[in-house]
Amino acid sequence: MGAVLVVDVGSSTVRVSLVRDDASLVATERASVPTTTPSPGFVEWDPVAVADAVLAGSRRLCASPPASASPIVGVAVTAQRASTVVWERTTGRPVAPGIGWQDLRTVGTCLALGAKGIPMAPNESAPKLAALLRSAEAAGLPLDDLAFGTVETWVAWVLSEGASHVTDWTNLAMTGLADPDRAGWKDEVLETLGIPEEVLPHLVDSSGPAGVATALPGRPPILALVGDQQASLVGQSATLPGLAKATFGTGAMLDCCVGAARPDFPRRGDAGTFPVVAWTRDGRRTWGIEAVMLSAGDVVEWLWRDLGLVSSPGATDELARSCTTPPGLAFVPALSGLGTPAWDFGARGLLVGLTRATTRAQIVRATLEGIAHGAADLLEAAEADAELSVRSLRVDGGMTANETFLDLLAAAIGRPVEVSPVLEATTLGAGYLAGLELGWWRDEGELASLWSPRRILEPAGALDRDRWADARARAARTEPLLSELSF
Repeated sequence: MGAVLVVDVGSSTVRVSLVRDDASLVATERASVPTTTPSPGFVEWDPVAVADAVLAGSRRLCASPPASASPIVGVAVTAQRASTVVWERTTGRPVAPGIGWQDLRTVGTCLALGAKGIPMAPNESAPKLAALLRSAEAAGLPLDDLAFGTVETWVAWVLSEGASHVTDWTNLAMTGLADPDRAGWKDEVLETLGIPEEVLPHLVDSSGPAGVATALPGRPPILALVGDQQASLVGQSATLPGLAKATFGTGAMLDCCVGAARPDFPRRGDAGTFPVVAWTRDGRRTWGIEAVMLSAGDVVEWLWRDLGLVSSPGATDELARSCTTPPGLAFVPALSGLGTPAWDFGARGLLVGLTRATTRAQIVRATLEGIAHGAADLLEAAEADAELSVRSLRVDGGMTANETFLDLLAAAIGRPVEVSPVLEATTLGAGYLAGLELGWWRDEGELASLWSPRRILEPAGALDRDRWADARARAARTEPLLSELSF
């Protein structure tokens, strides 16, 4: 029947792949688009480089699809959420580098907003957009010619050659600009930050028409827009209430489907999770719970690139498996602060229990254990805030190639870990949402039946959660000013 071309933009990579009507993923074009850190706390990305990579990869697949692929009948876009760009409508030129979701330059703005009774997190788009608009205005650019978008909005604009300025709820709800409980913008936020409504995109369903990719051969329709974490939830077929997944990339995100009813708290639950729109279809919202660990895979990269303790990230697997963690040794992966459940941006990474006998292998194993403990925190928080029980955890992301980490994760959460058949399920999820619009699958229940994990790991033993809780408490409030940030 056909294939969907899926554009998947991560924090450092653009992937373009084909998802077929038999739920298989074939052919991937990949390009590196690394972020930059021009000064401490700043994280920037190049919108032009992303656009070039999207067009080049997409056109290569359109021109030379693999023999196993069917004709391309639609396009889907999934991307990192909240990363922000502003461009000129008339020229399509970005007014400045994009601001990454990890960027902390707006902490002061968030503190000021909080003092006015407007909770805002530095990873949300609203304060980033305000900063970009101030820069554009200072450069003499007319605001009525500017357009704002998160990454999926920018990609849809590029693919449609400026005809589609759109977003969906899975992305919009992470910007701080709109309330997912109702239609419309947060007027108080727009007025306080000086954001004109004219720069904002139009809202479309996650699964449904979003424009036409006129920049590609054959002009295929754009049929899905979805944030990366929600795409991973759908891609791991966790589309029924009580099913949950965790994605281990730069950070770690755990999402759990809760169904048609919104979780019963306004912004953040008592256990530190957030209500999120999992996807929308035919104007109907499906809700989820999201828990966040700010540092996961980047801790492994730190062991390799910065400390030189391993020859590559993959080397942590065999090295950690060669030993056990001695009593008292614990690592807290708070290199960028603590997310769920503590939400302490002033917490910092901590290694406790060192002795003269501590080995390199033990430090590496303790680091993987710390990430596993952090993931267990996410799962416990999601169950508490959603008031449901998760029987097993589905996982994807780069760290799931690490067998030792998967064993430690199962031990930390005390239940089975089901490993995604594809390393990055975001692409598959975006393809599924487009496939629903194409009629390949009837509904979310049929998507749930597609799940076929690569392997299932049962817990072998248990990790010391009490020791972890003590170490996490010691890591708190290392930078007291940042710890005051609440949202």
